This record gives sequence, structure tokens and C-alpha cells, in this order.
Amino acid sequence: MTAPLLELRGLVRRYGGILATDHLDLTVIEGETHAIIGPNGAGKTTLIQQISGGLSPDEGNIIFQGKDITHLPMNQRVHRGLARSYQITNIFRQCTVLDNLALAVQARSGSSMRFWRPAMSESRVIDEARALADKIGLGGRLDTLSGNLAHGEQRLLEVGLALATRPRLLLLDEPMAGMGPKESRSLMPLVQSLSEELSVLLVEHDMETVFQLADRISVLVSGRVIATGTPDEIRHNAEVRKAYLGDEVSA
Repeated sequence: MTAPLLELRGLVRRYGGILATDHLDLTVIEGETHAIIGPNGAGKTTLIQQISGGLSPDEGNIIFQGKDITHLPMNQRVHRGLARSYQITNIFRQCTVLDNLALAVQARSGSSMRFWRPAMSESRVIDEARALADKIGLGGRLDTLSGNLAHGEQRLLEVGLALATRPRLLLLDEPMAGMGPKESRSLMPLVQSLSEELSVLLVEHDMETVFQLADRISVLVSGRVIATGTPDEIRHNAEVRKAYLGDEVSA
């Protein structure tokens, strides 16, 4: 059996007397899109922060590509192939789309990091940045200031910044947040295409999106995973329906 790409073992995160992550076990398999769903306050974002290195667990271990990364800082996790997006869009708003992507490519490669040799002077960096823009559907917006992009386009750009790190595992924390139906539809094909080259761990409230995109789904309630399975298995799981999905699944 192939070793999991990501394995969480007995993960605990406390806030006073509250267990935001309650002895949580989870595995993500190479090449899958794995969704995490659950009601507000279930601990989803706290979990993503622990995996990415933004928070340290109080107990347990995070194993990535067979190595324990529990105590590694975020930047070292990125270099090992673990990248994330955020609920709140995190881009360089005063820079163009091309500048944003070029700076992200440059940061990963370590090239042209001297002030007298800016990223825009290197054709390799620019070529990769343009290719990323095409991939995320912003090839026609290269010279637009990112702060002037529509909300959905900004979310696409943030995914592009994460992809510039060439991750093995991409953590997407509510990528559809604040999007209208039309904007959400523009992001779904991108996430679907990512499964051909990397693994995705997706936190998302939009159930229609989750059930269309995910290979497997884990349901988080009160910091615990109460069920993991295929979309069809989760859809028909009585405990899940009672704890979270309810009539939403039937509809």
C-alpha cells in the first residue's frame, strides 16, 4: 500500500478548556482531492493552520512525505512542497497580476533576489509567471493591478501564488468564500485540473462544490473527524446527516 502523502496522528490544539482539535487522525493520499467539511466552529481553519505551520499543536504529529514536520516553521514546509491559500485574500494589491506571480516564482527559485536585478529582468521568471497566469485564467489581465481585480479573480490569483511554489500538497481554505455563483464556477475547473499534478486538501462550505470536486471527504465536528469516505458514502452516512448535513444532502 502506498504511504500517505500527509498523515495527522492524534493532533490536539487547546484554547483554555476548549479542544479546537481533539486527538484528530487524518490521512491524505497522493493525487487525491480531499475535502474537510463541518459546521462553523468545528475547527477546520485551526486544523489548516496547524498543517501549514501557522499554529503549533499541543499534542500529536504531522507527517508529510514520510517526515515529521510537526515543529518545522511555515517557510520550511513550503520548501518541502506544502502550500496554502487563505480565507481572506492575501495578495500584493498595489502590484500587477504579472508582478505578483513573478515575485512568487522568484521567491521559490531564489533567483534575482538582489535589489539591482529585479524579477522582471529575468525571462525565465516571467515565462513561468505568464504560464501560471494562463493556468489560473488571468492571462488577459497581466497588467491589471491586483487590487482592481474582481473578488473572484483575486481568489484565482491567490491560488496562482500558492501554485508558484510548486507544491505537492495544496491547502485551500474556503477558496469560494465571498464568491457569487458565476465566480465559483470559474474556480471549479481550476481545482479539478490540479488533481492531475498534485494533491489538494480543501476546506469549503459550498456542499455542491465539495461533492463535485472531492475524491474523499472528512467530516469535522467539535475538533474530531466523525467520518471519512467517498462523496457517496458521506452523503448516506447516518451520523453525518444527523450531525451536520441534514436535509441539505437530500436536497
